[in-house]
Amino acid sequence: MLDQIRETTDFIKKQYGKQPQVGIILGTGLGALVKEIDIEHTISYQDIPHFPVSTVESHSGKLILGVLGNKTVVCMQGRFHYYEGYSMQQITFPVRVMKYLGIKQLFISNASGGLRTDQQISDLMILNDHINLLPDNPLRGKNDSELGPRFPDMSDAYDATLIDLALKIAARHNIRVHTGVYAAVPGPNLETPAEYRYLRILGADAVGMSTIPENLVARQMGIPCFAISVITDLGVDGKIKKVKIEEVIEAAAIAEPKMTLLMKSLIEET
Repeated sequence: MLDQIRETTDFIKKQYGKQPQVGIILGTGLGALVKEIDIEHTISYQDIPHFPVSTVESHSGKLILGVLGNKTVVCMQGRFHYYEGYSMQQITFPVRVMKYLGIKQLFISNASGGLRTDQQISDLMILNDHINLLPDNPLRGKNDSELGPRFPDMSDAYDATLIDLALKIAARHNIRVHTGVYAAVPGPNLETPAEYRYLRILGADAVGMSTIPENLVARQMGIPCFAISVITDLGVDGKIKKVKIEEVIEAAAIAEPKMTLLMKSLIEET
């Protein structure tokens, strides 16, 4: 894997000479943050050595390099999921490349199902912890100490300083935001009512199909991480209804301006 990471990193460095300070991963229907980036270079995933290619229609599949909030950023406009058939190592490969490019912080967004009665569709939830229900782990297998420790501590999966600052920014701009625990499941199907109840009993406040693998690798490599969910549907008794992907994208689009403002301000102020 190290040889592939170095080869990919060298390829990107030849395309873009600056060292990114911040890495960004944008989730389903949440690509508008790219419009706030002063884009200096764009690379399609299919042109990057060893990169997977996004197969989800709402994911653009481009690596964006440029400046946001006076920070040099590398932004994934579209991510990879376990349900697409990729291994956990493939899903998280771009995070390892970002580390080798030089990022000091990682910002992640996703669309998720809300599990609390006080949540509404298009609300934002800042992750302060997670529950990993995925059937595999990107850290499984032979460990190379150059990538990080064999047994990384996860007591601070999401950076408390970034969470605190994000809450202050949200209050300043009157943005409705929750904090909570995110659970990741394999997908691609949405959950049954019984599964939603099960997740609530476990202590989850939202459920999705991504983010945790990228977080695990980021933390193993010592990268502070901030993650935020857009609540695009509700898994609460009495509020559960049939959901189509178009409705998920629409709910994400409503929340996009708020999330974009929050993420841009957070990156500017760190």
